[in-house]
Amino acid sequence: MSNKEFPSPPLSTASNGTTPVVQIKQSTSVLPDFLQSINLKYVKLGYHYLVTHFLSLCLVPLISVTFVQASQMNYQDLQNLYLHLKLNLASIIIFSALFVFGTTVYIMTRPRSIYLVDYSCYHPPEHLKVKFSKFMGHSRLSGDFNESSLEFQRKILERSGLGEETYLPEALHDVPPRPSMATAREEAEQVMFGALDNLFNNTNVKPKDIGILVVNCSLFNPTPSLSAMIVNKYKMRGNIKSFNLGGMGCSAGVIAIDLAKDMLQVHRNTYAVVVSMENITQNRYFGNNKAMLIPNCLFRVGGAAILLSNKSGDKRRAKYKVVHVVRTHKGADDTAFKCVYQEQDDNGKTGVSLSKDLMSIAGNALKTNITTLGPLVLPISEQLLFFMSLVARKLFHAKIKPYIPDFKMAFEHFCIHAGGRAVIDELEKNLQLSPLHVEASRMTLHRFGNTSSSSIWYELAYIEAKGRIRKGHRIWQIAFGSGFKCNSAVWQALTNVKPSPNSPWEDCIHRYPVQLDY
Repeated sequence: MSNKEFPSPPLSTASNGTTPVVQIKQSTSVLPDFLQSINLKYVKLGYHYLVTHFLSLCLVPLISVTFVQASQMNYQDLQNLYLHLKLNLASIIIFSALFVFGTTVYIMTRPRSIYLVDYSCYHPPEHLKVKFSKFMGHSRLSGDFNESSLEFQRKILERSGLGEETYLPEALHDVPPRPSMATAREEAEQVMFGALDNLFNNTNVKPKDIGILVVNCSLFNPTPSLSAMIVNKYKMRGNIKSFNLGGMGCSAGVIAIDLAKDMLQVHRNTYAVVVSMENITQNRYFGNNKAMLIPNCLFRVGGAAILLSNKSGDKRRAKYKVVHVVRTHKGADDTAFKCVYQEQDDNGKTGVSLSKDLMSIAGNALKTNITTLGPLVLPISEQLLFFMSLVARKLFHAKIKPYIPDFKMAFEHFCIHAGGRAVIDELEKNLQLSPLHVEASRMTLHRFGNTSSSSIWYELAYIEAKGRIRKGHRIWQIAFGSGFKCNSAVWQALTNVKPSPNSPWEDCIHRYPVQLDY
């Protein structure tokens, strides 16, 4: 299935994904027009059920016939069957040996199941909260922004989807701000160690038991590395496999999960820890280029630590199992490569510039990503409908709209990177999602802001805090990042998931969802 063949999602549709119901007045002596009144949603659900269970339904008569035939066999029939098998003993032995050999090879070479035992999101202290008035007041007092830039930042804040309870690092609360290597290290330590301390306490796993460590942070990459800071803090073992991913944007959290997953396929009976975060202290822009001012308004303090395991014994206590990780990279295209770009402005001040083509590029990356992901997760019924629509349009030139696969048939929960209000709006519309499906993303953006690669974990924690995840539910985490990349991770719940102790939503979930005024 090529990218061109997989249609981009429509820009608008009926909110419930069904055909409109036409109301027709009928006299009491005439039956209703069922073709007009039947809700096609239920017809479609019946079709999905039939196709999904087609093989099972075909096996029912086969099993019935076999059972009837077996019940009619007498002693003489059984004796004849035994003699037949005895005469073909050599063939049976060869077949059995091949069967045992093939089964052994399959068991030894099949991918290991990777379990998400638990994860923890960093909850900043109360004194780091920043209200809009405080943000704008400090921006004005810093003396770095002209009136046009201040007004621009005010408008961005009001329309961003952020609330009044997000957090900025300590150094940016001071007037003037104190961006330095030392204060950036302090922010990194608070986020990483805060999340890891809680993770180790909740799971009772010792730091020396960790065999693989992956840390991702785009804009702060000191020497020694962030991963080395963690090894030093927790006195981890000397043969730990540690990795430090830098400059990979907001989708790097999924990349880190993919790397840890691959490493766990190679190294048996061990744990992997992934730490996803961003560092703001040294990366606030103090200039007047409006394309570089937007990240100032959106990015906030946050981070997450995730514990993965390939130990079969951890299945009983794990929350989720890794199902798929699909990564899409559009860096070969120059426009996509430069749509999120760190550079200096005309006055030599460093910032991250966001292109006006960002949403278009993100949409193209999403289209490519779901082209790969779709066949892996969509039920066969959805794939057949898409294929039939494609054949009708391409071979028979039928003037019908391309069938848009319904990803709600594949997933119960969606964690869309809280990069900004526009990102969430577009995915809600293009994937035909309901407000409930994007609630976690909107509320995470409102409560914690854009925490970069860790935002998808705050969203998952929100869904858990609401008590919505049941055994067997599938979760789609999707993130976008510089480069330009679109990455997806698919998880399956192994139990009815409850929120872990010290969840970031523990003290406020009763207040959500909130009404957003925009």
